[in-house]
Amino acid sequence: MRTLMRAGAFVAAASAALLSAPLAHATAPGDNGTVKIHDASTGEELRRNEPHVCTFYLDAFGFDGVQQVDWHIEAWAPTAATKGETVKSGVLTLDSGGHGRTQDLSLPDGHYKLFWNFDGEKGAAKHKVFWTDCGDAKGPGPGASASAAPSAPVSGGPSPDASPGAASSASPGAGAAASSSPSPQGGGGDLAETGSSAPVGALAGAAAALVAAGGYLVVRRRAAGRG
Repeated sequence: MRTLMRAGAFVAAASAALLSAPLAHATAPGDNGTVKIHDASTGEELRRNEPHVCTFYLDAFGFDGVQQVDWHIEAWAPTAATKGETVKSGVLTLDSGGHGRTQDLSLPDGHYKLFWNFDGEKGAAKHKVFWTDCGDAKGPGPGASASAAPSAPVSGGPSPDASPGAASSASPGAGAAASSSPSPQGGGGDLAETGSSAPVGALAGAAAALVAAGGYLVVRRRAAGRG
């Protein structure tokens, strides 16, 4: 009886050990966290990865409390002149909840790979591949070239140095006023208009008629005196 009891106890202990082994392996220190690439404007509480960034930081979640991290970033194909060249590196101590972030980082536009190593690491290092693209080439803003280039003077128009007053003196209204003023040679004014209003031929005819009538009256008067 005692032998059966001992055998049962042994089987129960072995079963418990076998059941707890996978759980212990799944939560091994250091292997239960993740790291993300975040744009500098992304909140560190968000657990999404952003593989296309400009200024960025590294954000870690779910690691062991106060865990030490050693990370580095390598230039990567296809943009790297030398694949595997380390371009950034640093160390980080996570908080008691296994969370931590680096300061904001920047790299020339290109393709890179992050390697994230930590104390108690059981498997391979955590890693992320990402691109940086800040769009450094920026052309002049709209209208910049037009405002910088002086406008060419229009043929026949006022010169660029002409003042607003000079330009206004050439307006159509001013020209019309000038054309309506009397010319010195055109006999302007009332006096000149009176002298030129009666036709010369009509005046000469009237004078001849008056002379003829006067002559007729003189001849008739003389004839009457003789009779």
